[in-house]
Amino acid sequence: MNNGPIAGRDENINVFVGENMLVREAAAEAEGKVVVLGEFDQNKRAGASQVYNVGVAGVGSRVPPPNGSDFLTVGGDLRVATGQRLLAEEGSVSGVVRYGGAILSGQVIPRPVYDADAADKYAMLPAQLAEASQCYAYENGSPRETTGTAVNNGSETVFTGDGTSKIQVFNVDFDMVSRTGGDQGISFRNIPADATVLVNLVGDARTVRTYSGLLSGVSREKLLWNVPDASSVRFGGSGQFQGSVLVGSPGSSTTVTLPGMNGRFFTVGSLTHTSLAGGGQEIHAYPFTGDLPSCTAPSPSPSDSDGPSPSPSDSDGPSPSPSDSDGPSPSPSDSDGPSPSPSDSDGPSPSPSDSDGPSPSPSDSDGPSPSPSDSDGPSPSPSDSDGPSPSPSDSDGPSPSPSDSDGPSPSPSDTATHPHPHPSPSKTDGEMAHTGTSSGELALVGAIAAALVGTGVGFVVMIRRRAEDQMD
Repeated sequence: MNNGPIAGRDENINVFVGENMLVREAAAEAEGKVVVLGEFDQNKRAGASQVYNVGVAGVGSRVPPPNGSDFLTVGGDLRVATGQRLLAEEGSVSGVVRYGGAILSGQVIPRPVYDADAADKYAMLPAQLAEASQCYAYENGSPRETTGTAVNNGSETVFTGDGTSKIQVFNVDFDMVSRTGGDQGISFRNIPADATVLVNLVGDARTVRTYSGLLSGVSREKLLWNVPDASSVRFGGSGQFQGSVLVGSPGSSTTVTLPGMNGRFFTVGSLTHTSLAGGGQEIHAYPFTGDLPSCTAPSPSPSDSDGPSPSPSDSDGPSPSPSDSDGPSPSPSDSDGPSPSPSDSDGPSPSPSDSDGPSPSPSDSDGPSPSPSDSDGPSPSPSDSDGPSPSPSDSDGPSPSPSDSDGPSPSPSDTATHPHPHPSPSKTDGEMAHTGTSSGELALVGAIAAALVGTGVGFVVMIRRRAEDQMD
């Protein structure tokens, strides 16, 4: 994480909100491509910075979308409170704010573009993401088998892996808070160097409060926090939260008050980006490059047929072989690979030849120093702090005061609840749904956005990456 020159370009979605996005109190910015299917409403508190940045951030990965592309897409109304500004530009970096609702209010720079169909191409994503979230957490109606243990000892939650599995799975059925409900640490142990880490935060409501910054023993670009069922989700504390997040429950409300979220952030429900006593809360754009469990529907067995199978005498031709009746299972190449590659990939990091331009330089990540092959995004510079609390330079605004980590996070007023059925997908080679489109080049978006092969919900994603020397 840094405030240096632009390090590259990334047109993949970094923040996806299936319902409404609210910007409150002193939240500062959301880096990367932001897509909101419902309304976007900015109404910050008096006395705080009256600006909210989208697309490009003063401090973060410094990998914005390409110039002239959509930095913010809103399916509904776009509201900015009087006297405040919503910015999609910084210096020579400039993007488009596109909205489809009947109401536009407040100051948006550059001038926003009205498009009644602005978010239509993303309309299928909530159902696909919700199904994938359930699949990652459950298998055949039961919690997915774990490969290690997650223990909250009061001062920290410790994740201990088996040391061998390529996908390390942990199920957490408790809030990740201290004994008094405040901040705690997060640590990972015995995780193989190239493993993907999948943490399922299960339950009707979940809270994470942490002071942790950089994490050792795990790669941020291969860490996914999956919240399949909760109607209320809160990420708070004084730390820089690492890894991508998927909230898969329709009607859910997620509140973020942490100074920094570092990774893809996808929610099927609503998002409130806010603060408590301090300010400068930011969402930073970093990719997800891990490999997640496959999510496809099982092929029907002969007994699933409405009528008896015809006997050989019922047919004039030879009987089809078993493979002719079920259809070949998709090969791994038929899948986009599961996961939100916050930056540039759905699966393992692509080689330079997979991209239209060179990948961002490795100097811009705040993660645990992955090797170039671990991430499509930038690697951390030596100046990034390993300490738990972010330095003042990590935020465009002042860091939250200690009271930010001790008090409860406000929840939005429009929280909804709903039942959470657990589908029973079988484990095959398919994966989730795509999450972005641009000007005609097919690519993958990562595990939190690969295609649910076999369910009839294929959604094509087009992306284009450009390096700094290709910027407008």
